[in-house]
Amino acid sequence: MPRFAVPALAVTVALTALALLPAAAASADSAVLTYGSAAGNAVSVGDVLTASLANGTTATLATTSDGTSRIACTGSTLSATVTSNPAAPGTATESATSQTFSGCTSNIFGVTGVRSITVNALPYTTSAASDGTVTVTPATGGSIQTTVVLSTLLGSATCVYQAPSLSATSSNGDNGLTFTNQVFKKVSGSLLCAGNGYFTASYAPVVDSSVADAPTVYTN
Repeated sequence: MPRFAVPALAVTVALTALALLPAAAASADSAVLTYGSAAGNAVSVGDVLTASLANGTTATLATTSDGTSRIACTGSTLSATVTSNPAAPGTATESATSQTFSGCTSNIFGVTGVRSITVNALPYTTSAASDGTVTVTPATGGSIQTTVVLSTLLGSATCVYQAPSLSATSSNGDNGLTFTNQVFKKVSGSLLCAGNGYFTASYAPVVDSSVADAPTVYTN
């Protein structure tokens, strides 16, 4: 999924977490998640999937959906553990355990720096469907939460954002995962914290870090 007071990225943001998977035509003999190719080996339950930002892209947390005023991070990573991987077509599940952000700057008025962006309350559940739909959800009764700490003209500002869930799209074209304008709402923080945060990021490729040479992951 995670400055001004922005989004949570969390974006969770995180998730932001996280939720790593790409999509392709289903094969009657394949699992939902395979590695190496769409007709490759099934990803094993317990394997750890990881991804960083696609080359040349940034993760952004904007104050509005048009993205003009925003926090932009040149580095971000996702990590999730596969918890189920049925035959395709179907839905695989993962436990999103980590989402990090680095190299973050802001052009938001009054913000002089971004001290940290932290995705809270991990792990989150990630569902990856054969049609490329990816959904990140918190534990029952919880929220996806991100804490953003900013340096401002008036001192430090801590902004906490939450979202009920995050949606992303996976693609076998680049073996990537894309979040677009995922909305977080401020639940605490000063007036320097924006009321909403819009999280956008593309992670590619998603790889199976539990397998030798970390092959790319496909969704079937």
